[in-house]
Amino acid sequence: MRLLSFESAAGASFGAVKGDGVVDLGRRIGDRGRTLRSWLENGTGTDNVAEIEAIVARTDADLALEEIRYLPTVPDPQKIICIGVNYGDRNAEYQDETKQARYPSVFLRTRESLVGHMQPMLRPPESEQLDYEGEIVLVIGKTGRRIPRNRVWDHIAGFTLMNEGSVRDWLRHARFNVTQGKNFERSGSLGPWMVTTDELSGKDALHLTTRVNGEVRQDDTTANLLFPFDYLVSYLSTFMRLQPGDVIATGTPTGAGARFEPPKYLKPGDVVEVAVPEIGTLVNPVINEID
Repeated sequence: MRLLSFESAAGASFGAVKGDGVVDLGRRIGDRGRTLRSWLENGTGTDNVAEIEAIVARTDADLALEEIRYLPTVPDPQKIICIGVNYGDRNAEYQDETKQARYPSVFLRTRESLVGHMQPMLRPPESEQLDYEGEIVLVIGKTGRRIPRNRVWDHIAGFTLMNEGSVRDWLRHARFNVTQGKNFERSGSLGPWMVTTDELSGKDALHLTTRVNGEVRQDDTTANLLFPFDYLVSYLSTFMRLQPGDVIATGTPTGAGARFEPPKYLKPGDVVEVAVPEIGTLVNPVINEID
């Protein structure tokens, strides 16, 4: 099942994709879930998913996909957690392959730094070094702390995609953090929707590509993750309580614009596509920010 957050003439809601349209679940199930996050907070067990599947099965789409404005998959997460340098080839970019980090690199993004599918990402006036980073994202569906690896999938509701847009020169403003370059307003994106975990059987072999204007820039599979999905969730839950609607961006493969010679940074008019066949394709144009 594909669940998404959107705006229409009737306001913001969440729904399920059906054919070329959307069943407006926020309107149909009311207090049990007016937003994707509130539905997750009310539980995503078998009974909850079955209820939504039954509604979708017997209901025609309320809106065409072309009628909606896509919001970030979860517009209001409590936490947006990002993992750095988590593919084998990227590790080699930073250090000898034999010196893999013992623990993941972790940083946070703000809600305001992300837009939805088909919405423009903004290149800020402070820099011409806006870069793309295609990533697979885990959406937490069940609260957990100190989650053992063999129980992690009980806590994951589904998968979505992120363009973890980065302003490269601002990443280096401080010696030991990347927060500034990761949080320019509307510099990244999240979408197009969440695919529930029951739809994906090969979670360890997802094929991620990033294209800019049709040119493949990033191409790798989750078989090359240094820290796999179950480890990341278990590790993060050691020191923070993961809540329904939290999102975890699991790292980007090699091939970001900064790694070319000369660098291939994003410019107005570019279109970036982040794709995983089992999840979908996240598409965003790039424009200059207008104050």
